[in-house]
Amino acid sequence: MKGRISNKLGEIQISTEVIAKYVGLTAIECFGIVGMAAVSMKDGLVKLLKRESLTHGINVELEDNHIILDFHVIVSYGVSISAVADNLIENVKYKVEEFTGMEVDKINIYVEGVRVID
Repeated sequence: MKGRISNKLGEIQISTEVIAKYVGLTAIECFGIVGMAAVSMKDGLVKLLKRESLTHGINVELEDNHIILDFHVIVSYGVSISAVADNLIENVKYKVEEFTGMEVDKINIYVEGVRVID
């Protein structure tokens, strides 16, 4: 599914894959986020995704040009998870709305693990 924005000059279509990539890059810039996580349903293992695969830890849904985001993240050890989540929501919501021109309705954050950063 694609988001659609219409104006007097025509129509703009934005793929969910593009939104997911932008959201992933925005998220890893946030304080306390180590990276996106991929959960193996078979083993129940959580894997830290490389920068090239950020979109696998993010799910984007579009409903009537309103965006719903699901994040599977790994956070830094020793930081407040609620502070990291609030920061992530605030930054992503602002930047994605500016980038796409669409409204972000909901952001769900699933903390899949904690890592110590050197």
